[in-house]
Amino acid sequence: MELKSENACFGGTQGVYTHKSRATGTDMTFGLFLPPEARDGMVPVLWYLSGLTCTHENAMTKAGAQAWAAEQGLALVFPDTSPRGPGVADDEAFDLGQGAGFYVNATEDPWARHYRMWDYVTEDLPELLFDTFPLDPERQAITGHSMGGHGALTIAMTLPERFRSVSAFAPICHPTASDWGQKQLTAYLGDDQEAWDAHDAAFLMRERGFDGPMLIDTGTKDQFIDLLMPETLMQEVGQRRQQAVMRLQPGYDHSYFFVASFMEEHVAFHAEALYA
Repeated sequence: MELKSENACFGGTQGVYTHKSRATGTDMTFGLFLPPEARDGMVPVLWYLSGLTCTHENAMTKAGAQAWAAEQGLALVFPDTSPRGPGVADDEAFDLGQGAGFYVNATEDPWARHYRMWDYVTEDLPELLFDTFPLDPERQAITGHSMGGHGALTIAMTLPERFRSVSAFAPICHPTASDWGQKQLTAYLGDDQEAWDAHDAAFLMRERGFDGPMLIDTGTKDQFIDLLMPETLMQEVGQRRQQAVMRLQPGYDHSYFFVASFMEEHVAFHAEALYA
């Protein structure tokens, strides 16, 4: 692992690191914010998964999360959204290829060789982090925006024993039923509908739910709301009687202005679960 940068931030430290990933077979970059409490012992961890076209840097610099994480004594992890570099498959479209890993393990060419973002986020990067930094593996939570909200919800429902809470900002809720989601799932996973279902938050809510609190915000002016389909997840939450707060925020769009506006509430929501 190589330290790329380190800055004092709200009494703690914001670092950026690169490492060789077993999962993707490439160099990967991530950001890690450590609150002041990390100098004295292990701290809880909040994972933040970013959306389409983003790197580790977008949320790290735009979401305003460090101020609230420092107040609550939480570490923040900002992974990248895909493998990158020479020899890594890409596409001219913004919603496929580099910057658009969709947090799945691709099985189809040309993506299968490097696009194993599920393993990267759930196995490879956690192993490195918990071996290297004072992070408490027993106190983890996860959140994300858009494609990252999709990743946060599907990972949390698949690995409920790992995460005490989950939240999302404008998540892609039902990709198997939207033209947008079907494009990526077909490209990465082929025509196997069962493989698709494992990465669909509405389907996973129907089949599994989540044994913990859930918070989801979506803006009513979100320009992608017809592709996000929040109503499908709301319906499954109601059918399952899952403990969840799902809010449509009037006037907000899909931007980081929206994310930053509600970040304090999301961090406080996770802190309550992590310190319970």
